[in-house]
Amino acid sequence: MEMQPGTAYSFDVTVIGAGLAGMAASLHLAKAGFRVVCIEPETGVRQPVGESLDWASPDLLSALGLPAEDLIHAGIATYKHGVTLQLGEGEAKDFRPAPWVAQAPFHVALRTIHVDRMRLDRALQDLIVRRGVQVVHDKGLKVERTGKRIRAIQTASGARFTSPWYVDASGSFTSLLAREFNLSAVAYGPRKVCLWSYFAAPPAQEGTTIYMGPVRGEYQDWIWEIPIGPNTLSVGYVTTGEAMKKGRDAGIAVEDIFRGQLARFGRLASLLQSEPATVPKVTSFSCRTYRRVTGPNWVIAGEAASMLDPITSNGVTSALRHAEEASALIAAARSKSEMSSMSGKSYSARVLQMGTFFNGGIERLVYDWPVRDRVGIERAATIYTAAAWSVNGLYSRLRPRGVLSTAAFGALLNILRAGAWILCRLCGFRSIR
Repeated sequence: MEMQPGTAYSFDVTVIGAGLAGMAASLHLAKAGFRVVCIEPETGVRQPVGESLDWASPDLLSALGLPAEDLIHAGIATYKHGVTLQLGEGEAKDFRPAPWVAQAPFHVALRTIHVDRMRLDRALQDLIVRRGVQVVHDKGLKVERTGKRIRAIQTASGARFTSPWYVDASGSFTSLLAREFNLSAVAYGPRKVCLWSYFAAPPAQEGTTIYMGPVRGEYQDWIWEIPIGPNTLSVGYVTTGEAMKKGRDAGIAVEDIFRGQLARFGRLASLLQSEPATVPKVTSFSCRTYRRVTGPNWVIAGEAASMLDPITSNGVTSALRHAEEASALIAAARSKSEMSSMSGKSYSARVLQMGTFFNGGIERLVYDWPVRDRVGIERAATIYTAAAWSVNGLYSRLRPRGVLSTAAFGALLNILRAGAWILCRLCGFRSIR
Protein backbone atom coordinates (compact mmCIF):
# COMPACT_ATOMS: atom_id res chain seq x y z
CA MET A 1 0.00 0.00 0.00
CA GLU A 2 1.50 3.33 -1.08
CA MET A 3 1.23 6.08 1.52
CA GLN A 4 0.73 9.73 0.62
CA PRO A 5 2.50 12.17 2.97
CA GLY A 6 0.06 14.10 5.10
CA THR A 7 -2.86 11.81 4.25
CA ALA A 8 -5.14 10.35 6.95
CA TYR A 9 -6.15 6.69 6.80
CA SER A 10 -8.80 4.92 8.84
CA PHE A 11 -8.95 1.23 9.82
CA ASP A 12 -10.60 -0.86 12.53
CA VAL A 13 -7.23 -1.81 14.06
CA THR A 14 -3.75 -0.37 13.60
CA VAL A 15 -0.95 -2.86 14.31
CA ILE A 16 2.54 -1.42 14.75
CA GLY A 17 5.23 -3.91 13.72
CA ALA A 18 5.20 -6.91 11.39
CA GLY A 19 7.34 -9.27 13.39
CA LEU A 20 5.92 -12.57 14.56
CA ALA A 21 3.58 -11.03 17.15
CA GLY A 22 2.41 -8.25 14.84
CA MET A 23 1.64 -10.57 11.94
CA ALA A 24 -0.07 -13.13 14.18
CA ALA A 25 -2.23 -10.43 15.78
CA SER A 26 -3.08 -9.01 12.34
CA LEU A 27 -4.15 -12.45 11.14
CA HIS A 28 -6.31 -13.20 14.21
CA LEU A 29 -8.00 -9.80 13.92
CA ALA A 30 -8.57 -10.12 10.17
CA LYS A 31 -10.15 -13.54 10.74
CA ALA A 32 -12.43 -11.91 13.30
CA GLY A 33 -13.66 -9.48 10.64
CA PHE A 34 -11.62 -6.38 11.45
CA ARG A 35 -10.08 -4.14 8.77
CA VAL A 36 -6.41 -4.19 9.78
CA VAL A 37 -3.40 -2.14 8.78
CA CYS A 38 0.06 -3.36 9.81
CA ILE A 39 2.82 -0.72 9.83
CA GLU A 40 6.35 -2.08 9.40
CA PRO A 41 9.46 -0.07 8.40
CA GLU A 42 11.33 -3.06 6.98
CA THR A 43 10.63 -3.77 3.30
CA GLY A 44 11.77 -7.40 3.57
CA VAL A 45 11.77 -10.15 6.18
CA ARG A 46 14.35 -9.53 8.89
CA GLN A 47 16.88 -12.11 10.01
CA PRO A 48 15.42 -13.00 13.42
CA VAL A 49 16.57 -15.39 16.10
CA GLY A 50 14.20 -17.75 17.89
CA GLU A 51 14.44 -20.97 15.87
CA SER A 52 14.14 -23.62 18.59
CA LEU A 53 10.51 -23.72 19.67
CA ASP A 54 8.89 -24.72 22.93
CA TRP A 55 6.40 -27.61 22.95
CA ALA A 56 3.47 -25.17 23.14
CA SER A 57 4.33 -23.41 19.85
CA PRO A 58 3.00 -25.93 17.27
CA ASP A 59 -0.61 -25.58 18.46
CA LEU A 60 -0.33 -21.79 18.34
CA LEU A 61 1.06 -21.93 14.79
CA SER A 62 -1.64 -24.36 13.74
CA ALA A 63 -4.29 -21.88 14.93
CA LEU A 64 -2.83 -19.40 12.44
CA GLY A 65 -3.10 -21.91 9.58
CA LEU A 66 0.48 -23.19 9.78
CA PRO A 67 0.34 -26.74 11.20
CA ALA A 68 3.68 -28.34 12.03
CA GLU A 69 3.24 -31.14 9.48
CA ASP A 70 2.83 -28.61 6.67
CA LEU A 71 5.89 -26.68 7.83
CA ILE A 72 7.93 -29.88 7.90
CA HIS A 73 6.69 -30.90 4.43
CA ALA A 74 7.56 -27.44 3.04
CA GLY A 75 11.08 -27.61 4.48
CA ILE A 76 10.40 -24.64 6.76
CA ALA A 77 10.79 -26.73 9.93
CA THR A 78 12.49 -29.81 11.34
CA TYR A 79 11.38 -31.98 14.24
CA LYS A 80 12.74 -31.31 17.71
CA HIS A 81 12.53 -34.27 20.07
CA GLY A 82 14.49 -32.76 22.92
CA VAL A 83 17.41 -30.66 24.11
CA THR A 84 20.95 -31.88 24.71
CA LEU A 85 23.21 -30.07 27.16
CA GLN A 86 26.82 -30.60 26.00
CA LEU A 87 29.37 -29.76 28.68
CA GLY A 88 32.45 -31.20 27.04
CA GLU A 89 33.61 -33.97 24.81
CA GLY A 90 31.44 -36.96 25.69
CA GLU A 91 29.69 -35.17 28.58
CA ALA A 92 26.05 -34.76 27.55
CA LYS A 93 22.67 -34.60 29.29
CA ASP A 94 19.48 -35.17 27.28
CA PHE A 95 16.21 -33.44 28.20
CA ARG A 96 13.03 -34.88 26.70
CA PRO A 97 9.39 -34.63 27.80
CA ALA A 98 8.41 -37.61 29.94
CA PRO A 99 5.66 -39.81 28.44
CA TRP A 100 3.22 -38.84 31.21
CA VAL A 101 3.01 -35.23 29.96
CA ALA A 102 1.24 -36.52 26.85
CA GLN A 103 -1.59 -37.74 29.08
CA ALA A 104 -4.40 -35.81 30.82
CA PRO A 105 -4.50 -33.05 31.91
CA PHE A 106 -1.44 -31.87 29.97
CA HIS A 107 -1.81 -33.57 26.56
CA VAL A 108 1.57 -32.14 25.54
CA ALA A 109 3.06 -33.39 22.27
CA LEU A 110 6.30 -35.28 22.82
CA ARG A 111 8.02 -33.41 20.02
CA THR A 112 8.04 -29.88 18.73
CA ILE A 113 9.90 -28.17 15.87
CA HIS A 114 12.81 -25.99 14.90
CA VAL A 115 12.03 -23.40 12.24
CA ASP A 116 13.78 -21.42 9.55
CA ARG A 117 12.52 -18.09 10.86
CA MET A 118 12.93 -16.17 7.63
CA ARG A 119 10.84 -18.72 5.73
CA LEU A 120 8.30 -18.99 8.56
CA ASP A 121 7.88 -15.22 8.64
CA ARG A 122 7.44 -15.12 4.86
CA ALA A 123 4.75 -17.80 5.09
CA LEU A 124 2.94 -15.79 7.77
CA GLN A 125 3.34 -12.63 5.72
CA ASP A 126 1.66 -14.36 2.77
CA LEU A 127 -1.23 -15.41 5.01
CA ILE A 128 -1.95 -11.91 6.31
CA VAL A 129 -1.84 -10.41 2.80
CA ARG A 130 -4.27 -13.05 1.55
CA ARG A 131 -6.55 -12.22 4.49
CA GLY A 132 -6.70 -8.60 3.34
CA VAL A 133 -4.39 -7.02 5.91
CA GLN A 134 -2.89 -3.80 4.52
CA VAL A 135 0.88 -3.91 5.09
CA VAL A 136 2.43 -0.44 5.04
CA HIS A 137 6.20 -0.01 4.86
CA ASP A 138 6.61 2.98 7.10
CA LYS A 139 7.67 3.73 10.65
CA GLY A 140 5.35 4.74 13.47
CA LEU A 141 6.94 7.79 15.07
CA LYS A 142 4.39 9.82 17.00
CA VAL A 143 1.41 8.90 19.13
CA GLU A 144 -1.51 11.30 19.23
CA ARG A 145 -3.51 10.77 22.41
CA THR A 146 -5.95 12.21 24.87
CA GLY A 147 -4.83 11.05 28.28
CA LYS A 148 -4.29 7.30 28.01
CA ARG A 149 -6.48 6.93 24.95
CA ILE A 150 -4.76 6.84 21.55
CA ARG A 151 -6.33 8.91 18.78
CA ALA A 152 -3.85 8.33 15.93
CA ILE A 153 -0.37 7.16 14.93
CA GLN A 154 1.77 9.41 12.76
CA THR A 155 4.48 7.82 10.60
CA ALA A 156 7.85 8.89 9.26
CA SER A 157 6.32 9.61 5.84
CA GLY A 158 3.81 12.02 7.39
CA ALA A 159 0.82 9.68 7.04
CA ARG A 160 -1.71 9.52 9.86
CA PHE A 161 -3.55 6.34 10.92
CA THR A 162 -6.70 6.44 13.01
CA SER A 163 -8.62 3.49 14.38
CA PRO A 164 -10.66 2.50 17.43
CA TRP A 165 -7.96 -0.02 18.44
CA TYR A 166 -4.16 -0.26 18.40
CA VAL A 167 -1.71 -3.13 18.91
CA ASP A 168 1.95 -2.33 19.57
CA ALA A 169 4.15 -5.19 18.38
CA SER A 170 7.06 -2.91 17.47
CA GLY A 171 9.70 -5.11 19.11
CA SER A 172 12.05 -4.76 22.06
CA PHE A 173 14.17 -2.00 20.51
CA THR A 174 11.22 0.31 19.77
CA SER A 175 8.46 -0.51 22.31
CA LEU A 176 6.62 2.54 21.00
CA LEU A 177 3.71 2.65 23.44
CA ALA A 178 5.78 1.65 26.48
CA ARG A 179 8.01 4.65 25.81
CA GLU A 180 5.08 6.95 25.04
CA PHE A 181 3.31 6.12 28.31
CA ASN A 182 6.55 5.79 30.30
CA LEU A 183 5.62 2.31 31.52
CA SER A 184 7.68 0.70 34.27
CA ALA A 185 9.41 -2.61 33.66
CA VAL A 186 11.05 -5.47 35.52
CA ALA A 187 14.57 -6.20 34.24
CA TYR A 188 16.31 -9.57 34.45
CA GLY A 189 20.07 -10.01 34.28
CA PRO A 190 22.66 -7.98 32.37
CA ARG A 191 22.46 -6.84 28.77
CA LYS A 192 23.55 -9.66 26.46
CA VAL A 193 25.02 -9.96 22.99
CA CYS A 194 24.23 -12.70 20.48
CA LEU A 195 26.51 -13.72 17.60
CA TRP A 196 25.21 -16.29 15.13
CA SER A 197 25.72 -17.78 11.70
CA TYR A 198 24.55 -20.64 9.48
CA PHE A 199 26.46 -23.72 8.34
CA ALA A 200 25.71 -26.09 5.49
CA ALA A 201 25.88 -29.44 7.28
CA PRO A 202 23.53 -32.28 8.26
CA PRO A 203 22.21 -32.29 11.84
CA ALA A 204 23.85 -34.49 14.45
CA GLN A 205 20.44 -35.29 15.98
CA GLU A 206 16.76 -34.32 15.91
CA GLY A 207 17.02 -31.79 18.68
CA THR A 208 18.63 -28.59 19.93
CA THR A 209 22.12 -28.80 21.39
CA ILE A 210 23.29 -26.27 23.99
CA TYR A 211 27.03 -26.11 24.67
CA MET A 212 28.32 -24.79 27.99
CA GLY A 213 31.65 -24.67 29.77
CA PRO A 214 30.67 -23.59 33.31
CA VAL A 215 33.30 -21.73 35.33
CA ARG A 216 32.80 -21.49 39.07
CA GLY A 217 31.90 -18.01 40.26
CA GLU A 218 31.30 -16.64 36.77
CA TYR A 219 28.20 -15.68 34.82
CA GLN A 220 27.31 -18.34 32.25
CA ASP A 221 27.70 -17.94 28.50
CA TRP A 222 26.49 -20.58 26.03
CA ILE A 223 26.29 -21.74 22.41
CA TRP A 224 23.36 -23.17 20.49
CA GLU A 225 23.23 -25.58 17.57
CA ILE A 226 19.82 -25.78 15.90
CA PRO A 227 19.05 -27.82 12.75
CA ILE A 228 16.62 -25.55 10.89
CA GLY A 229 16.75 -27.58 7.66
CA PRO A 230 17.93 -30.95 6.34
CA ASN A 231 21.38 -29.45 5.66
CA THR A 232 21.31 -26.13 7.50
CA LEU A 233 22.49 -25.50 11.05
CA SER A 234 21.99 -22.31 13.02
CA VAL A 235 24.88 -21.83 15.47
CA GLY A 236 24.99 -18.92 17.92
CA TYR A 237 26.94 -17.66 20.91
CA VAL A 238 25.38 -15.65 23.76
CA THR A 239 27.40 -13.70 26.31
CA THR A 240 27.12 -10.50 28.32
CA GLY A 241 27.61 -7.09 26.79
CA GLU A 242 30.38 -6.47 29.33
CA ALA A 243 32.29 -9.59 28.26
CA MET A 244 31.92 -8.64 24.61
CA LYS A 245 33.18 -5.13 25.31
CA LYS A 246 36.27 -6.51 27.06
CA GLY A 247 37.07 -8.62 24.04
CA ARG A 248 36.57 -5.74 21.63
CA ASP A 249 38.63 -3.37 23.84
CA ALA A 250 41.42 -5.95 23.69
CA GLY A 251 41.39 -5.64 19.91
CA ILE A 252 39.67 -8.97 19.16
CA ALA A 253 37.42 -8.85 16.10
CA VAL A 254 33.81 -9.99 16.45
CA GLU A 255 34.34 -12.92 14.07
CA ASP A 256 37.41 -14.02 16.07
CA ILE A 257 35.42 -13.95 19.31
CA PHE A 258 32.74 -16.07 17.66
CA ARG A 259 35.18 -18.56 16.15
CA GLY A 260 37.19 -18.78 19.36
CA GLN A 261 34.14 -19.77 21.38
CA LEU A 262 32.98 -22.38 18.86
CA ALA A 263 36.47 -23.86 18.60
CA ARG A 264 36.27 -25.00 22.25
CA PHE A 265 34.00 -27.88 21.19
CA GLY A 266 35.12 -30.52 18.71
CA ARG A 267 31.80 -30.76 16.87
CA LEU A 268 31.66 -26.99 16.30
CA ALA A 269 35.35 -26.74 15.46
CA SER A 270 34.76 -29.12 12.57
CA LEU A 271 31.98 -26.87 11.28
CA LEU A 272 34.37 -23.92 11.30
CA GLN A 273 36.89 -25.87 9.25
CA SER A 274 34.26 -26.50 6.58
CA GLU A 275 33.38 -22.79 6.38
CA PRO A 276 36.49 -20.83 7.41
CA ALA A 277 35.21 -17.42 6.24
CA THR A 278 32.24 -17.30 8.60
CA VAL A 279 31.23 -13.77 9.63
CA PRO A 280 28.50 -13.81 12.31
CA LYS A 281 25.42 -11.65 12.54
CA VAL A 282 25.24 -9.60 15.74
CA THR A 283 22.43 -8.35 17.95
CA SER A 284 22.10 -7.29 21.57
CA PHE A 285 19.16 -7.54 23.93
CA SER A 286 18.02 -6.89 27.48
CA CYS A 287 15.43 -9.16 29.07
CA ARG A 288 12.58 -7.19 30.64
CA THR A 289 8.81 -7.26 31.03
CA TYR A 290 6.57 -4.21 31.33
CA ARG A 291 4.23 -4.19 34.30
CA ARG A 292 1.21 -2.78 32.45
CA VAL A 293 0.74 -3.47 28.75
CA THR A 294 -2.83 -2.33 28.03
CA GLY A 295 -4.77 0.92 27.93
CA PRO A 296 -8.34 1.92 27.09
CA ASN A 297 -7.94 1.14 23.38
CA TRP A 298 -4.45 -0.34 23.01
CA VAL A 299 -2.51 -3.53 23.78
CA ILE A 300 1.22 -4.29 23.68
CA ALA A 301 2.33 -7.73 22.46
CA GLY A 302 5.45 -9.74 21.71
CA GLU A 303 8.91 -8.42 22.54
CA ALA A 304 7.50 -4.91 22.89
CA ALA A 305 5.73 -6.25 26.00
CA SER A 306 8.17 -8.89 27.25
CA MET A 307 11.62 -9.83 25.97
CA LEU A 308 12.38 -13.45 26.87
CA ASP A 309 15.89 -14.87 26.93
CA PRO A 310 16.55 -17.11 23.90
CA ILE A 311 17.85 -19.95 26.07
CA THR A 312 14.28 -20.44 27.36
CA SER A 313 12.98 -21.32 23.84
CA ASN A 314 9.87 -19.34 24.75
CA GLY A 315 10.19 -16.25 22.54
CA VAL A 316 8.00 -17.64 19.75
CA THR A 317 5.47 -19.13 22.17
CA SER A 318 5.25 -15.83 24.03
CA ALA A 319 4.80 -13.77 20.84
CA LEU A 320 2.06 -16.06 19.52
CA ARG A 321 0.26 -16.20 22.87
CA HIS A 322 0.32 -12.44 23.24
CA ALA A 323 -1.03 -12.03 19.71
CA GLU A 324 -3.86 -14.48 20.33
CA GLU A 325 -4.86 -13.00 23.68
CA ALA A 326 -4.49 -9.35 22.62
CA SER A 327 -6.68 -10.01 19.58
CA ALA A 328 -9.30 -11.70 21.78
CA LEU A 329 -9.38 -8.64 24.08
CA ILE A 330 -10.11 -6.37 21.13
CA ALA A 331 -12.67 -8.74 19.64
CA ALA A 332 -14.51 -8.98 22.98
CA ALA A 333 -14.71 -5.17 23.18
CA ARG A 334 -15.66 -4.72 19.52
CA SER A 335 -18.97 -2.95 20.23
CA LYS A 336 -17.54 -0.80 23.05
CA SER A 337 -15.35 2.27 23.06
CA GLU A 338 -12.73 0.61 25.26
CA MET A 339 -11.80 -2.73 26.76
CA SER A 340 -12.76 -3.50 30.34
CA SER A 341 -10.22 -2.50 32.95
CA MET A 342 -10.23 -5.98 34.54
CA SER A 343 -9.61 -7.74 31.21
CA GLY A 344 -6.67 -5.45 30.51
CA LYS A 345 -5.22 -5.94 33.98
CA SER A 346 -5.56 -9.71 33.69
CA TYR A 347 -3.70 -9.75 30.36
CA SER A 348 -0.97 -7.52 31.81
CA ALA A 349 -0.69 -9.81 34.84
CA ARG A 350 -0.26 -12.90 32.66
CA VAL A 351 2.43 -11.23 30.54
CA LEU A 352 4.32 -10.21 33.69
CA GLN A 353 3.82 -13.58 35.41
CA MET A 354 5.21 -15.58 32.51
CA GLY A 355 8.01 -13.14 31.74
CA THR A 356 9.15 -13.18 35.36
CA PHE A 357 8.86 -16.95 35.65
CA PHE A 358 10.97 -17.75 32.57
CA ASN A 359 13.50 -14.93 32.76
CA GLY A 360 13.83 -14.91 36.54
CA GLY A 361 14.11 -18.70 36.69
CA ILE A 362 16.84 -19.01 34.08
CA GLU A 363 18.82 -16.17 35.66
CA ARG A 364 18.74 -17.70 39.14
CA LEU A 365 19.28 -21.33 38.23
CA VAL A 366 21.58 -21.28 35.19
CA TYR A 367 23.11 -17.91 34.34
CA ASP A 368 24.13 -16.83 37.85
CA TRP A 369 26.62 -18.99 39.66
CA PRO A 370 25.54 -19.62 43.33
CA VAL A 371 22.85 -22.26 42.70
CA ARG A 372 24.57 -23.63 39.60
CA ASP A 373 27.86 -24.09 41.41
CA ARG A 374 26.22 -25.64 44.48
CA VAL A 375 23.95 -28.21 42.78
CA GLY A 376 25.76 -28.60 39.44
CA ILE A 377 24.78 -27.29 36.02
CA GLU A 378 22.98 -30.53 35.05
CA ARG A 379 20.77 -30.50 38.13
CA ALA A 380 20.11 -26.76 37.86
CA ALA A 381 19.12 -27.20 34.21
CA THR A 382 16.90 -30.16 35.13
CA ILE A 383 15.06 -28.16 37.79
CA TYR A 384 14.45 -25.27 35.40
CA THR A 385 13.46 -27.43 32.44
CA ALA A 386 10.98 -29.56 34.42
CA ALA A 387 9.29 -26.44 35.82
CA ALA A 388 9.27 -24.59 32.49
CA TRP A 389 7.79 -27.46 30.48
CA SER A 390 5.14 -28.09 33.17
CA VAL A 391 4.12 -24.43 33.33
CA ASN A 392 3.86 -24.13 29.56
CA GLY A 393 1.81 -27.31 29.39
CA LEU A 394 -0.56 -26.12 32.10
CA TYR A 395 -0.94 -22.69 30.52
CA SER A 396 -1.78 -24.23 27.16
CA ARG A 397 -4.45 -26.50 28.66
CA LEU A 398 -5.94 -24.23 31.32
CA ARG A 399 -5.87 -21.13 29.07
CA PRO A 400 -6.23 -18.59 31.90
CA ARG A 401 -8.12 -15.53 30.62
CA GLY A 402 -10.35 -14.14 33.35
CA VAL A 403 -9.50 -12.51 36.65
CA LEU A 404 -9.89 -15.64 38.80
CA SER A 405 -8.07 -18.03 36.46
CA THR A 406 -5.24 -15.51 36.02
CA ALA A 407 -4.94 -15.11 39.79
CA ALA A 408 -4.97 -18.89 40.33
CA PHE A 409 -2.29 -19.42 37.71
CA GLY A 410 -0.25 -16.60 39.22
CA ALA A 411 -0.48 -18.28 42.62
CA LEU A 412 0.92 -21.49 41.12
CA LEU A 413 3.84 -19.58 39.60
CA ASN A 414 4.47 -17.85 42.93
CA ILE A 415 4.74 -21.23 44.65
CA LEU A 416 7.33 -22.36 42.11
CA ARG A 417 9.19 -19.07 42.42
CA ALA A 418 9.16 -19.38 46.20
CA GLY A 419 10.82 -22.79 45.88
CA ALA A 420 13.49 -21.27 43.65
CA TRP A 421 13.90 -18.40 46.12
CA ILE A 422 14.47 -20.82 48.99
CA LEU A 423 16.99 -22.78 46.93
CA CYS A 424 18.82 -19.59 46.02
CA ARG A 425 18.93 -18.49 49.66
CA LEU A 426 20.32 -21.81 50.73
CA CYS A 427 23.00 -21.47 48.09
CA GLY A 428 23.93 -17.94 49.21
CA PHE A 429 22.31 -15.96 46.39
CA ARG A 430 21.17 -12.52 47.60
CA SER A 431 20.05 -10.44 44.62
CA ILE A 432 16.81 -12.10 43.51
CA ARG A 433 13.90 -10.74 41.50
